Amino acid sequence: MNAPMNLLSRRQMLHTASCGFGYLGMSGIAGATLDARPPRVRARAQRVIFLNMAGGPAQMDTFDFKPQVGQKSHAGSIANFKQRGNSGLWVSDLLPNIARHADKLCVIKSMTADTSIHAQSMLQLHTGDRLRPCPSMGSWVAYGLGTENMNLPGFISFNTAKPAEYSAAQLPSIFGGTPIGVNGEDMSKATISNITGDHLPMNVKRRQLDLIQAMNREHAGLRGDDVQLEGVIQTMELGFRMQAEAPELLDLSQESKTTLERYAVGKNYAAGTCKSSDFGRQCLLARRFCEAGVRFIEITHGSWNQHTDHRRDLTANCATTDAPIAALLDDLDERGLLEDTLVIWGGEFGRPGLEPGKDKDQTGHQHRAFTFWMAGGGVKAGHAHGETSHDGSTVVDGAVHFRDLHATILKLLGLDHENLAVVSGGRRIRLTGLQGGRVVQNILA
Repeated sequence: MNAPMNLLSRRQMLHTASCGFGYLGMSGIAGATLDARPPRVRARAQRVIFLNMAGGPAQMDTFDFKPQVGQKSHAGSIANFKQRGNSGLWVSDLLPNIARHADKLCVIKSMTADTSIHAQSMLQLHTGDRLRPCPSMGSWVAYGLGTENMNLPGFISFNTAKPAEYSAAQLPSIFGGTPIGVNGEDMSKATISNITGDHLPMNVKRRQLDLIQAMNREHAGLRGDDVQLEGVIQTMELGFRMQAEAPELLDLSQESKTTLERYAVGKNYAAGTCKSSDFGRQCLLARRFCEAGVRFIEITHGSWNQHTDHRRDLTANCATTDAPIAALLDDLDERGLLEDTLVIWGGEFGRPGLEPGKDKDQTGHQHRAFTFWMAGGGVKAGHAHGETSHDGSTVVDGAVHFRDLHATILKLLGLDHENLAVVSGGRRIRLTGLQGGRVVQNILA
């Protein structure tokens, strides 16, 4: 280097750190824009739909079949299982519609996380770090690849729970998730904040924004290479462009009655304490935003935390999510989108089987062994990876940590998890953290 460290601008710092990737990313986005960028290595997936089952789905009642079910000497499942499709994957009877798609699924039975605390594990699932604020994986994907539609965000988060789960954190704000709905909200009333309203014609709104942006640019000129400020400026421009396209995408009135029924839009699931949040609407909106070019879409169903009334509430959760997810997979497949759309299902951890004896109907948290599944986007179809012990309490083969899951997702998108990084406060930040992850080669098609 020809200049002392304390004289380097942020852009120069990014150039000299993180193997130059940060600089390459920043120079490629011309000051934090969402312009689409080709991946640096071969990509199998172009976009991601993450089905976030918050609270901890019980793996032995859904996808990790244990033959000792019903034996009082072991913790077991409340459900019957069958082998499905040509692949013979075991899927619970509680999920008959998803079971139809067994030959599309890549089931990872050997997931692990660092903690059984909900908030920390959910943060680690989203950001790679369970304690400190870091960019969400959706933000990393938008940062690495941009968006396929400049009138829409690169990252949409439906039925969101906490801002930290869709935050851009140390990345420019333009890469943060756009939240639609809040935890438990009626999705039929959900909107994107601050982009609706017809109190002024569009040409007047444009002139207003031009005046504000002129002042913003003047301010930015005094700040040097302030990437965060540039991100805010670009976010304001995106908000203006979204007014033309986003409201139409949120309007399901043009969808056929058959489609709405397949997705169970508006269906009332009153059993147990399950909060449906109109999950079917989320899935249908995810398909629409996927078709429109959004790079990362997260859907949330947040009622899997069943410490008591396990049988009742798990059955209700499965009933709520089963048909909409199956409809989403149907539509993606029929429209030729599943091949390059990576669909991911899972939560922050799993649950042990029901406690044996005394007819107890309660479960706890289990972070040492639980299940995710993926479909499309370059993963093996009709495939099961990893094994758990006879009672499902530990992984005995093929462990996959969240860091490994993140590395694999980025690999499928053509991104290198080791070099997709930024430097902030003297610290190198990446989705797979300081420890790094490994790509799970065995699940790649």
